[in-house]
Amino acid sequence: MTEYYTVKRIDNSRLSRPVATAQMREFQRRLLAGAGMAACLMFYAWQHFECIQLRYQLEQLSSERAQAAELNQQLHLEVATLRSPMRVDAIARNQLGLTVPVPGQVAPADVPGDGVLADARPVAQSTRP
Repeated sequence: MTEYYTVKRIDNSRLSRPVATAQMREFQRRLLAGAGMAACLMFYAWQHFECIQLRYQLEQLSSERAQAAELNQQLHLEVATLRSPMRVDAIARNQLGLTVPVPGQVAPADVPGDGVLADARPVAQSTRP
């Protein structure tokens, strides 16, 4: 006896499985709870990494401040050295060839006692309509 197999094409594209609403609600509830937990975890991680970043910035700024304070101290020392009267005197004598004035070389300027620094004069006011 001979057997024949025939292939019959079945179209199941229009079929749909009925969804249990209770299971779907439970799935949505669990999905929402998981998303909430993930959001809380991401917020905590963001705060933690932001705090670490701020610590690095604070450390960098404090080192820059220490460098600026050291530079400021060096500059104050340099200014004090440059303003030293002994240094100015040495430069005046050696490089510029200046000497100490002899008596009678320097004469004070005569300033009249009744001198007027400024004279006030009345300003005529114009009459504008």
